[in-house]
Parts: sequence; C-alpha cells; structure tokens
Amino acid sequence: MTKSSVSQSEALARRAAALATELKASDVVILDLRGVTDMADFFVIASGTSDTHVRSVAQHVMDEMKQEGMPVHQSEGLTQGRWALLDFVDCVVHVFHPTLRQFYQLERLWSDAVPLAMEPAAQGAR
Repeated sequence: MTKSSVSQSEALARRAAALATELKASDVVILDLRGVTDMADFFVIASGTSDTHVRSVAQHVMDEMKQEGMPVHQSEGLTQGRWALLDFVDCVVHVFHPTLRQFYQLERLWSDAVPLAMEPAAQGAR
C-alpha cells in the first residue's frame, strides 16, 4: 500500500467521523487498524440514540460520502437500525444503538488498534 493511499484512507475515516458528528452521533471513535489487521485500515465507531437515529446517521454518512465520490461498497443493518455497518473497503463505519455498542464492545475487542484524535471541528459539532 502506498503512502498516498494510506493518507486517503485516513482522510476517508476522518470525513466519515465528521459526518456522523454532524447528525449528533455520540462517542465517535476512529481506530487505526493498520498493523493490527488486513481487513481494513480504520474503523469509525459511533452511537445513535435510537434505531431511527442510527439509521439517520448511517444514511447521512453514506449519502454524503457518495456525493463526495466515495460510495459505500457494502452496507448492512440500515433497515433495522440497531447496528449499521458501512464498508468503504479501507474504512468500515459502525453506527450502534447504545445497548448493542455496550454488548459488542468493539473498542475492547480491537484494543490493539490506536485511537486517533478527532479533528477539533468535529468535536465542536457534538
């Protein structure tokens, strides 16, 4: 993988996280999985407040990324709204209902991954 593609995957993850915060997703975390797994470079993990909010946040991320030329390759769980997964290949976005996030504890499961600091503008959007 080239350095430019790595920076593109990080930019994608940071953009997805910022989009999630635009719709008031909470506890948004970016995990750097490089060196931990080959499955993806980054996870973005966020929580919605309800099934409807989870769906709305995931749909917003998906729609905006598509408009910006980064369409989702695979999505799961949008209709149920308990755990939406958006696979952008190098970055996977997880939007959870709080109870499921607590149950699956992806941050603990991927504790070898390095959490990235959120951009100040994204933090202010909360």
